[in-house]
Amino acid sequence: MKLYNTLTRQVEEFIPHDKNNVTMYTCGPTVYHYAHIGNLRSYIMEDVLEKSLNFVGYKVKRAMNITDVGHLSSDGDTGDDKMLKGAKRENKTVLEIAKFYTDAFKKDCEKLNIKWPEIVVPATTCIDEYISIIKTLLNKNYAYISNGNIYFDVSKLKEYYVLTNQKNDMIVGAREDVEEDKDKKNPADFVLWFTKSKFDDQELKWESPWGLGYPGWHIECTGISIKTLGEYLDIHCGGIDNKFPHHTNEIAQSEGYLGHSWCKYWFHVEHLNTTTGKMSKSKGEFLTVSLLEEKGYDPMVYRLFCLQSHYRKQLVFSFDSLDMAKSAYNKLINKVRSIENVGDIEIEKSEEYIIQFKKALENDINTSLALTSVYDVLKADINGATKLYLLEKFDTVLGLNLLKNKVSENKTEENSDIPQNVKELAEERKIAKQNKDYNKADILRNEITSLGYIIKDTKDGYEIIKGA
Repeated sequence: MKLYNTLTRQVEEFIPHDKNNVTMYTCGPTVYHYAHIGNLRSYIMEDVLEKSLNFVGYKVKRAMNITDVGHLSSDGDTGDDKMLKGAKRENKTVLEIAKFYTDAFKKDCEKLNIKWPEIVVPATTCIDEYISIIKTLLNKNYAYISNGNIYFDVSKLKEYYVLTNQKNDMIVGAREDVEEDKDKKNPADFVLWFTKSKFDDQELKWESPWGLGYPGWHIECTGISIKTLGEYLDIHCGGIDNKFPHHTNEIAQSEGYLGHSWCKYWFHVEHLNTTTGKMSKSKGEFLTVSLLEEKGYDPMVYRLFCLQSHYRKQLVFSFDSLDMAKSAYNKLINKVRSIENVGDIEIEKSEEYIIQFKKALENDINTSLALTSVYDVLKADINGATKLYLLEKFDTVLGLNLLKNKVSENKTEENSDIPQNVKELAEERKIAKQNKDYNKADILRNEITSLGYIIKDTKDGYEIIKGA
């Protein structure tokens, strides 16, 4: 397996710390609003990464945080607290907001076939761990107290910008979002614990050795990762916008605390952009999975749209491009549904296609090449049982519901002699009806009729009979 490592800025051989056992950490959502489809692109690709590792023989233990406290839109005591902002917007408590949007995020993941990590930890449940880590950082002089807040001192590190390869003299210029904080020793220092925050109405606070307060955003991922996955992390995932300062600060505080290197591989997913720029909740209107469904798109269409591009390339979203993915998905599903499950599985013949698919995954999770393997199987000179066997295996990674409802409830005449093109038109009409595209459904019905067949809708689906 070869992966691009943001830390080394090159594709390299993946070698876990503990043989075939992989520890993987995912930066989870800040649950103050619905996830937009740009957020979900990252989770789709991280899902594919985990499933690819399993496919090629690794055993993955994956953890994810849920940010339900203290996520400021800027790195210091500046900007807006996103959780507080969400609570005020909806006149609810912070924990009510967190519960509602955590559940909503989980439903989005289910719709997109994103596997829920085996370990999911709300930030509010690990306060003791953060306090313990901060105590150690203070004792090691990596942190200092100033005006009631505790800051990490980046000047104590030889390579603070190891993840971004910036120079120390670029600190201020690199952080356009930083407002002046006179309590800091250095402009890039960041808060580990707040007791003196400008948010006097902060709802969630805890007792600490430094007074009543709450943790900074970055410390939660360090605390949760070390608690659940141990002192050595194999892969840390996240969107590219988290590379700096969030992941940069995670490395600083984690390695300061542990006294040794922490995470070996960093996996970052590029932005989903619209024609006007990066998709963002802060701009107001944003696209969600539910909104796509309302517009007639199966969530699997969006998943396919993401898989058609490499995770390290920026992806530009438009409804025209999504329509192209929808057409490709419908054709793909129709072809799979038309496969007759006949013959015995030809293990030897299937091996070359499995190797091809595996090589695509091992090539820095090249999902477009992996999709090529699917089409190669559909065209291959192998029996139906073997094709279905291979597609089922591939879909454990791709997660496109390729074989869902393959045992069709739709009836044709016994031992049907219905031509393949008529079956495909009937399936395409079924999907058009599901998408409420009734004009297209009528056109397809007429086309079927012109070929000498009649399609009748039933409570279970449809029935095709030969015309008089």
